[in-house]
This record gives sequence, structure tokens and C-alpha cells, in this order.
Amino acid sequence: MVKGKISKILSEIGTVLDKVDDKEAELLVREILGAKNIVAAGAGRAGMAAKAFIMRLGHMGLKAHMLGDTTLASMGAGDVLLVASGSGETQTVYDLVLIAKKNGARILLVTGNRESRMGKLADQIVLIQAPSKVKPVNNFTSIQPMTTLNEQSLMIFFDALVLALMKEMGETHETMWRRHSNLE
Repeated sequence: MVKGKISKILSEIGTVLDKVDDKEAELLVREILGAKNIVAAGAGRAGMAAKAFIMRLGHMGLKAHMLGDTTLASMGAGDVLLVASGSGETQTVYDLVLIAKKNGARILLVTGNRESRMGKLADQIVLIQAPSKVKPVNNFTSIQPMTTLNEQSLMIFFDALVLALMKEMGETHETMWRRHSNLE
């Protein structure tokens, strides 16, 4: 009953992530490594995937925050706003992109919709080609409800970025564990 569904879900995630452009991902890594501060934004489950990524960036010693953190400082030149938005059209996130852009931050967008309003403002885009609420993918429909496939793909994509960043920064499991919260 469940095992067949798991196999199908994993197959769908593989289909989506096989289409990620390595050059786009490499440019995203370069932007993150060159940033003074990294702030992530995203609504709903896409925001949750971004939050998990920001946590790992902090474990690597980078100055990384999630939008809404009480320690979030102002954004400006040298900073990046990393946005996870399948549609690239979510109004509340779009409004934040406008503010960050106006203040000189670079916009890094992980989306399924390069032509979106956020896409037009982004300095760097990584395309995750999962069906979204505003952009279907040709001849591809997920068995999963709503935008679940996009959010799963985002989480795994961000985890793959962590591995790339670890290699670039010389980080290991041990160095990262030393930065993990010990108030558990």
C-alpha cells in the first residue's frame, strides 16, 4: 500500500532534480560564499525548506538568517536574499524581494517559474521544474497533492547545496556539530 507510493514519490523527485542545471547551482554556491549575510524567505512549505537550509548554513559558520528571526539585521550591498518560491508570484514574498532589492541586496531565487515577477528581479535563478499552482510542467503531473513535489525537491536540492558548500569551505560533520545547539 505505502511502499509503491514511496517508490513513485522518489521517482518523481528524481525526475525533477535531474533537470537542475549544475551551472545555475554552482553560481548560487558562489553567491552564498561571497555574501556578507544570507537571509532566506519563502512562504508555507517552501519557506520550511529554506529554513532548514539556513540552519545548515549557520552550522557551517555563515551569517545566515531566516526572515522573521529576531536577530535579523538590515540588508544592503554585499548581502543576499535567498528566496524559495515555486511560483515566483507569492505577493508577500514579492514585496520583500522589492524591499531587499531597493536596499542593494542581491536576489537569489529558487523557483519553477523563471518568467515570474520575482524572476524578473532576481540576480541569480535556479530552476526547479516541478509543477506549481501557476506553472504546469509539460506532460508531467505528480501523484502528490498541491505543490508537495516542489517542496520535497527544494529540501533535497538545498541538502545537495550543503554538501557542495561543505566541500568548498572545508567543513566536516565534526566542525558543523561544534556549531550545533547544545541546549537540547
